[in-house]
Amino acid sequence: MLRVLQGDVGSGKTAVAMIAAYLTVKSGYQVAFLCPTELLAKQHFLLFKKVLENENLNVQLLTSKIKGSEQADTRFQLSQNKIDIVVGTHSLFQEKTTFNNLGLIVIDEQHKFGVQQRINLSLKGSVNTDVLLMTATPIPRTLILTNYGDMELSELDEKPTGRKPINTVMVSNSRIEEVIERLSIAIKDGSQVYWVCPLVEESDYLDLTSAEDRARQLSSVLGQDNIGLVHGKMSGEEKDKVMSNFIRNKIKILVATTVIEVGVDVPNASIIAVSYT
Repeated sequence: MLRVLQGDVGSGKTAVAMIAAYLTVKSGYQVAFLCPTELLAKQHFLLFKKVLENENLNVQLLTSKIKGSEQADTRFQLSQNKIDIVVGTHSLFQEKTTFNNLGLIVIDEQHKFGVQQRINLSLKGSVNTDVLLMTATPIPRTLILTNYGDMELSELDEKPTGRKPINTVMVSNSRIEEVIERLSIAIKDGSQVYWVCPLVEESDYLDLTSAEDRARQLSSVLGQDNIGLVHGKMSGEEKDKVMSNFIRNKIKILVATTVIEVGVDVPNASIIAVSYT
């Protein structure tokens, strides 16, 4: 299998991958689940552990931030076929990571990995190793492969039942104070908020809202401790720290550019504000 699973955020792609992983392990093979960031890898690892806790499966996490001795132990167990499912980041396709009987490779947010990186991981299996790519935002090259290459396409065109309806409202910039007041009430009621901006910082050439300016404005009104900022000029470690605080509900409003992490599960985040200008 070389298949891309396309579906909107929250449509259930991870659930599909988990079922495929379970069946692969029950057939006697190992599974590698590749994620673009450590934060997302940890989330999937904990989810796999929780859902499969009664299935007597060995699920492990492998990332560059894990202590060297623990990484070495995990790699040894993988090579000896003692780990059934390994969830990890770029550490999975490093040369020193070897598998005993790799049967399925799942690549989450596949567009965030280069072609050679995906090839390096697939080479750790055999010609019969199945590859499942998952994305909510397929890049043009992926679409070309589904049309003209050997990649098959599956679509999740609806979300699980029981979802609350989404209300979308457009508000002019002249009512920004009203919007902030509404958000103040929302976070006091326990909600969390994403606020997405088109720029990182103020520009002399573009008259658009910057994430830094919006974060300062919100901090002055709602308190600095309630506001977090994430953008592409920050290091991966800095972004992970802010996102982790947001997940743990230490931050109430996360101001970000479009580099904001996809796939991260924040149940309390029920509002998204998008600045178009």
